[in-house]
Amino acid sequence: MKILALDTATELCSAALWLDGSCLTREDARPRASGELILGMIAELLAESALTLARLDAIAFGRGPGGFTGVRLATAVAQGLGFAADLPLLPISDLRALAQRAFSQPDSPPRALICQDARMRQVYWGCFECNTGAPRCTRTATAAGAEAVANPEAVMLPSAWMDGAVCGAGSGFDAYPGLRSRPDLPLMAVWGAFRPRALEIAALAAADGLSQAVSPEAAQPVYLRDEVAAPPS
Repeated sequence: MKILALDTATELCSAALWLDGSCLTREDARPRASGELILGMIAELLAESALTLARLDAIAFGRGPGGFTGVRLATAVAQGLGFAADLPLLPISDLRALAQRAFSQPDSPPRALICQDARMRQVYWGCFECNTGAPRCTRTATAAGAEAVANPEAVMLPSAWMDGAVCGAGSGFDAYPGLRSRPDLPLMAVWGAFRPRALEIAALAAADGLSQAVSPEAAQPVYLRDEVAAPPS
């Protein structure tokens, strides 16, 4: 399967080209520069692989949650490329992509709490687990509940997780250090510097397959938060 993936939900802008299991990537962490960078990254990847959009099977993108401008940008770019090349789209959760990255770390447990800084004294968060019976290179993150936006104090683990190892990832742990030390969140490792990347988005899209694809006009960003103009009361 040949999949172009892109993500601009955070300050890390990235693109990836999945070619039947191998992956080419581009990344740049310049804040507020994703609009200038993403199309150039995509052009470089296609040129390096001597492919055109028309020869791909699908386009995957980080559908959020994340920065509102970045999530809109990723959706719009994916839709534009999908319309131009008549390709289906594979929307992938940015929280799930972070979990996939956490599960790829050596000795990581099969459960992850993902917390991304959502500003306004809140985090985007979700719990994910992976199939431990498979080789590490083929493990796939799946949601263990609904994604949400909430104050850090409202973040919680499923009750069934309290007797097992859990890791954490995402900028929320650096923005709200108290998440690392709560006794009800027994985290064996935390990767606060991790951000969603097109690499994991491409891998998840390939694992999900084209049965999960949607038409460009049906692809939608996921914000989680409805109110963006004022902080929560």
